[in-house]
Amino acid sequence: MTQTAPSAPRLKICLAGSGGGHVRQLLDLEPVWSAYDHFFVTEDTALGQSLQDKARTHFVPHFAWGQAKLGAPLRMLGRAWTSFFRTAGIIWRERPDLVISTGAGAVIFAVLWGRLLGARVLVIESFARFEKPSLFGRLAAPLAHDLVVQSEKLKPYYPRALVFDPFRMLDKAPPPKQDLMFVTVGATLPFDRLVDSVAQLVADGTITERVIIQTGVGGRAPEGLEVRETVPFDEVQAILRDARIVVCHGGTGSLITALREGCQVIAVPRLSELGEHYDDHQSEITEAFELRGLVQSVRTVDDLRAAVAAARTRTPVLATTDPQALMAFVKKVIERVAARRRRR
Repeated sequence: MTQTAPSAPRLKICLAGSGGGHVRQLLDLEPVWSAYDHFFVTEDTALGQSLQDKARTHFVPHFAWGQAKLGAPLRMLGRAWTSFFRTAGIIWRERPDLVISTGAGAVIFAVLWGRLLGARVLVIESFARFEKPSLFGRLAAPLAHDLVVQSEKLKPYYPRALVFDPFRMLDKAPPPKQDLMFVTVGATLPFDRLVDSVAQLVADGTITERVIIQTGVGGRAPEGLEVRETVPFDEVQAILRDARIVVCHGGTGSLITALREGCQVIAVPRLSELGEHYDDHQSEITEAFELRGLVQSVRTVDDLRAAVAAARTRTPVLATTDPQALMAFVKKVIERVAARRRRR
């Protein structure tokens, strides 16, 4: 009797992204990785929780160098230490053939352990970085077999990187909207200044729309307003389809998701000088989006008051990220890894 040779194990891909826009970009690339065995390494956020319906999902602690800058070095070191060993266990058990990471700090050890245990590593520098590289990018670049940046201005920092700018305007009519304002601080940190500013304008009658506020875990919850700490990503998308105005922090995930739905976007960047973030990259992001005419960027309550008034009459703009060129490159990387595996 002829024996059939056992089939080779399926190619396994690790998808490593910390939260917010990092994970959303991995999801943008889903058409090229979904056919393969895959798993996520990410943070335990509402978006991270939603990934469990798609694939095996492993959570690692949030940590970043900025925690030390904000006066919590021991917390940062403790979480980094936990993440180092937890990630080692994940990568050892899963043994991926390829690690694809969009950053940031919380998943640096997925890149490190993946490389040490023989996986090919593809690092995609954050879309949030237009002018200067991230700390994650600088640390991960030497470990990467393949390196991608999403702004031409980053090329001098990463001479061997390929550049794929995914930003695209959408030439279509905006969808019908309701008198609804969605306020979101993102998945990682509370942002009380943003929430308090909106609450003040509701109280003085400037904001007359129905308001839904996502405050982040432990964030300020003004009385008399519709407040939720976290909102599942699918529900966020449903809210955005109806919301005329979105007030959000300066994270690319929140900005792009709202722009895709034709919302009037008012961005309030977190400021490092006020201890709201680890650096001022959100100011860089919102300035770049504002220069393209996509959002209004504000810093004070008076700025927000003027922006809300303008949003009611401003022509909405639709924009998105188009990952087609990047997907074609990622597909080639996956095919090379698969071919190498077949030759073993």
